[in-house]
Amino acid sequence: MTYLDEIIAYHRARAEIDERDLDTLRARAVASISVDSTETRRRGFVNALCRRSTLAVIAEVKRRSPSKGDIDSVLDPRQLAAEYAQGGASCVSVLTDEPHFGGSTADLLAVRSAIDLPVLRKDFTVSVRDVYDARIMGADAVLLIVAALSDGELATLHATAQDMFLDVLVEVHDENEMHRALAVGATLIGVNQRDLHTFAVDGNRAVRVGQAIPPGVVAVAESGITGPEDARRCADAGFRAVLVGEYLVRSTDRIKALADLQVVLPS
Repeated sequence: MTYLDEIIAYHRARAEIDERDLDTLRARAVASISVDSTETRRRGFVNALCRRSTLAVIAEVKRRSPSKGDIDSVLDPRQLAAEYAQGGASCVSVLTDEPHFGGSTADLLAVRSAIDLPVLRKDFTVSVRDVYDARIMGADAVLLIVAALSDGELATLHATAQDMFLDVLVEVHDENEMHRALAVGATLIGVNQRDLHTFAVDGNRAVRVGQAIPPGVVAVAESGITGPEDARRCADAGFRAVLVGEYLVRSTDRIKALADLQVVLPS
C-alpha cells in the first residue's frame, strides 16, 4: 500500500463512521458564513494570490510528513503564521491531518486568529462533511486532490465548497488529472511535484504539467520548492504562486527565506 492509499483509506474509513447529521452540519456552515460574511469577502484566497507583480507564496504550517518524519513537531502555529505574514506571504496553508502530518483543527484556529491572511485547510477531503467542517473552522479555501477522488466526488465536493463561499485548490500530478480538474470548472489548480504514491519529488513536473493549464486559471506549484532558483523557474513557467512548507519551516530565517521566494513575475 502506497502513502496515498494508506492516507486516503484512513480518511474514507473515518468518513464512513461519521454519523453527524448532514443537514445540521450544513446549517452550522451556512450560519458561519452569515456571521463571518465580511471576513469571508475580505480574505478571498484566490484574490490574495493575484494582487502583486511578484510570485505569491502560500506558506505552510507543517509539523511532519509521512516520508520524512518530524519537521518541527513543537512549532507554535501563531508565531509561525506571524513570521509568514511579516515575510510577505499571500496566504497560509495549515495541515489539519493529525495521524500522518501531526496537524489539527487547533492549528488552523490558531493561525486564523493570529493573522489576517487567507487560510487554506490542507487535508485529504473525501466527504461533504469535510467541506462543511472547513467552513465552520474558518478556512477560506479547501484542497481537493484529483488522485484521491472519482469524477463524481470531485464535482460534488467542488460545487459544495463553492456553495460555502470557499475557494478550491484542485491538486493534480499529470495532464490527465489536469483535464479532470478543468472538467469540474476548477479555476485554481496546483501542480504537485511530489508523487503521492512514492513521495519522491520531480523538480520538472510543475513546468511540464503546467503547460496544460489554460489562461484564466490561477496556477500554483506545490512541493520541491527549496529556494529562489526554484521560485524563478516556476514563475518563468507561468505559475502565479508556490506552496511551500518544509523549506520555510526548517529555515533559520523564515522571514528572509520567504521574502527571497517572491521573485518578480515575467511581464
